[in-house]
Amino acid sequence: MIDHATIERIKDAANIVEVVSEFVTLRKSGSNYKGLCPFHDEKTPSFYVSPARGTCHCFGCGKGGNPVGFIMEHEQMTYPEALRWLARKYHIEIKERELSDNEKREQSERESMFIVNEWAASYFQHLMHDTADGVAIGMQYFRSRGFRDDIVSKFQLGFDSTDRRALAQEALRKGYKEDFLLKTGICYKNDRGELIDRYAGRVIFPWIGISGKVVGFGGRLLDSRTKGVNQKYVNSPDSDIYHKDRELYGIYQAKKAIAKEDRVYMVEGYTDVISMHQCGIENVVANSGTALSVHQIHILHRFTSNITLLYDGDAAGIHAALRGTDMLLSEGMNLKVLLLPDGDDPDSFARKHSADEFRKYIEEHQTDFIEFKTDLLLRGERDPLKRSEAINSVVRSISFVTNPILRDTYLHDCSVRMGINEATLINTLNNFIRSNREATASSSDNSQTTKPTTQNSQLKIQNSPSPLQQASKVEQMLVELIVRNGDTVIYNNVETEDGTTVNLNVAQYIAYNLGVDGLKFANPLNSRILDEAVNHAGDEQFCAEQFFLHHSDIEISRIATDLCMDKYQLLDEQKAARADEEKNADELRVEEENRIEALRQQTEHLLNDFRMDYLEQRLRDLKRDISLAVNDPERLQQLMEEYKTAHELRSQLARLLGNNIIA
Repeated sequence: MIDHATIERIKDAANIVEVVSEFVTLRKSGSNYKGLCPFHDEKTPSFYVSPARGTCHCFGCGKGGNPVGFIMEHEQMTYPEALRWLARKYHIEIKERELSDNEKREQSERESMFIVNEWAASYFQHLMHDTADGVAIGMQYFRSRGFRDDIVSKFQLGFDSTDRRALAQEALRKGYKEDFLLKTGICYKNDRGELIDRYAGRVIFPWIGISGKVVGFGGRLLDSRTKGVNQKYVNSPDSDIYHKDRELYGIYQAKKAIAKEDRVYMVEGYTDVISMHQCGIENVVANSGTALSVHQIHILHRFTSNITLLYDGDAAGIHAALRGTDMLLSEGMNLKVLLLPDGDDPDSFARKHSADEFRKYIEEHQTDFIEFKTDLLLRGERDPLKRSEAINSVVRSISFVTNPILRDTYLHDCSVRMGINEATLINTLNNFIRSNREATASSSDNSQTTKPTTQNSQLKIQNSPSPLQQASKVEQMLVELIVRNGDTVIYNNVETEDGTTVNLNVAQYIAYNLGVDGLKFANPLNSRILDEAVNHAGDEQFCAEQFFLHHSDIEISRIATDLCMDKYQLLDEQKAARADEEKNADELRVEEENRIEALRQQTEHLLNDFRMDYLEQRLRDLKRDISLAVNDPERLQQLMEEYKTAHELRSQLARLLGNNIIA
């Protein structure tokens, strides 16, 4: 691991203009620079680089960040990889944290396994290109699939001879240890204790991990033995460096295209991926016929939230399209499905069409998953019991959708399509949601803590059981205040309960006000930003904007960059700086006082807006619960009283906001 001091040296040395200039042609624009965005196609520059802030930002697609974040995004690297890239650029020696003996042994073994895999990949490529059997059998197979030489090279495809002992003998002769040939799964031992090559007589498809290292292999039989054989394909067994449920075939070759296109196509097999690349569509990966795991979804979510499943139109393709989709929805992926015409799979379809034709077909025929599932399960179905089961299955899928607005839209559309009363579907949906969250709900702490009030808390919201279900615009505006002005003191000499006086900055004031009412931000990252701003309030050198722009957590850094990059401010920075130089001390003092007063009013108003958002959401939730409690008089009475109290609080708050509107 890279030690903290070295990380700080790398960040201090990294010049955002120099880093971005490696990939983008920049030209001066006032005190900043601009150029064509490297993350999406554009003709008019909307990508701005601010040397003063040390950040970049595209006002077209929203991507950018500090130097580390830019390299991570552009090169699709992890945080440590991006730090090492910058260290090489600025000739900074990486000082790794001293590893324990166990860590050193594990790291050494993993590295040895990667080295053995890299050698094996080269060995398979050598056999295919430089031996008679390789050219006649292995290369001929790939030629029959229509693969060009550049595509064969791109995916490091290879061939293994039919001699089941040749690989092990060559590896041992080269000095590679038997132990690592076995741990990687390249070889196994037979009953006589002989090292046997797992992939003998097969063409080889290396699995290349997201960092570019070979983590495993897939091998396909080529001759008549494939007929009636269950194991036409053999894959590497699980090992310390390869877990099938954590890898996606083609992710290394696809990651830049996925990020640029903001969509990934999911297919089933190796040749589907390779043929689509050759066709010109590169944002495609395969999970090799198994249901997607949460680990694989998290990998894809690093690059996009949009996924289209591309499968054959036969029964097997339909089954594959339904497999694991609820997990995709629960992880916040926007899911579409496309079943190709009968007789075609992505491999054959890609070989018949150009990239533009393929993309056009996808755009015209891909279907929203809920619509797809509804049509599939209910088309022509008249049996009441089977229709009931199908409707339950569709509503259950909807219950996994994380966006409440999208969830409600789906439910309304299903009500119209199915001819079912919407209230009935809502009741079913709530039962599923309750079931999905039962474990979480039982472990959550619902205890209330009494908190002191202050002069500035105009309204007290009682019994707040939960935060907003979704980060609102008001929440984002409050976070923007924290990031840009969190260290600015807006209240002086505030008296505490023990008689002492304190000064409160923006972050402290927001935290205390939300705490008084038992409220918190919906987005955990926003909550963390607030907590860290409060925790650093006592640091004399603390500057919220710079702290969050260059935060070690790249997600927080990205949020801060988005919130701090103001297009018009960027364009006018230089002019504003010159104007400030011409003002005298009194003018600057008055201007600063006015700025702080405006900031104080804005903070108070946004806090009340946040309370209003909470109350309106609470009223909607209570209305729903009241409609479901008609057969429980005691519960209904309790809900009605809560609704009345919340409605009165909302009315008070509305009057307060109406008398305190800020332009």
